[in-house]
Amino acid sequence: MKTVVTGGAGFIGSHLCEYLLKKSHEVICVDNLLTGRKENIKDVLKKKEFEFIEHDVTKPITFNDEIDWIFHLASPASPVDYHAHPIHTLKVGALGTYNMLGVAKKYNSRFLLASTSEVYGDPEINPQNEEYWGHVNTIGPRGVYDEAKRFAEAITMAYHRKHGLETRIARIFNTFGPRMRLDDGRAVPNFIDQALRGKPITVYGDGTQTRSFCYITDQITGLYKLMLSDHPFPINIGNTAELTILEFAKTIKKRCSSKSEITYQPLPVDDPKQRRPDITKAKEVLGWEPKVGLNEGLEKTIKYFKKKI
Repeated sequence: MKTVVTGGAGFIGSHLCEYLLKKSHEVICVDNLLTGRKENIKDVLKKKEFEFIEHDVTKPITFNDEIDWIFHLASPASPVDYHAHPIHTLKVGALGTYNMLGVAKKYNSRFLLASTSEVYGDPEINPQNEEYWGHVNTIGPRGVYDEAKRFAEAITMAYHRKHGLETRIARIFNTFGPRMRLDDGRAVPNFIDQALRGKPITVYGDGTQTRSFCYITDQITGLYKLMLSDHPFPINIGNTAELTILEFAKTIKKRCSSKSEITYQPLPVDDPKQRRPDITKAKEVLGWEPKVGLNEGLEKTIKYFKKKI
């Protein structure tokens, strides 16, 4: 199997590259290193089955050999990143997805789009199932990411229906683990960094908004099982264990043995009040559900960040 992973030097992408190599794939990692890092793939760079191509997928790309699978993960994915690169985020969702679907059409490759729970916006139902169309502010500051992914889903389904392309759509919920960037602005690295340094732990709003966190190894097995399936429609991949952001901050503080105070800042515009997946389809269609609990995942993640700080 020859497999392309766009965004392969990113947090999720680098773990996926390693997983595929263990499954005896030849892996081509494509990344422009805007938010990805070569450090994430340093352990596989010298493997003969692995190739790294520094390239921006908003521009066309060609390959020398036929491609069996394409995992399209390329995109800024944290609020810090897509606020810093709003136009590029939209271009990756639109032009990047279009270009990679063109590659898939040329080689009749199976194509998996890494979509996001953000397509549900600030949801009016909890948990969120795949039939829910979402509650998104198209012109808000988060709209550049939300709408980029919603368009990416639409064009992926258009290629499936028009050209008979084998497509898969993963709606990825909050995922955490080693290789997250300390400065990416998301709750896990923010809280751990602040707790380990003894700085105030910053909670936005009153902390009653909820999230659920999926450990990286569970996310990767979910993506792989989805690619193996014959299901062309979106499937949620995430953990259903829901807790408030304040509870999560207290958990991080305790596990880091930190004396940090918890402080409060205004809630960002359009920040979702609830985020929890309904994974009924993942269980029924893929035979997948998360195995790693929050505390086990945090132990490994905190250990990684201790080495980085």
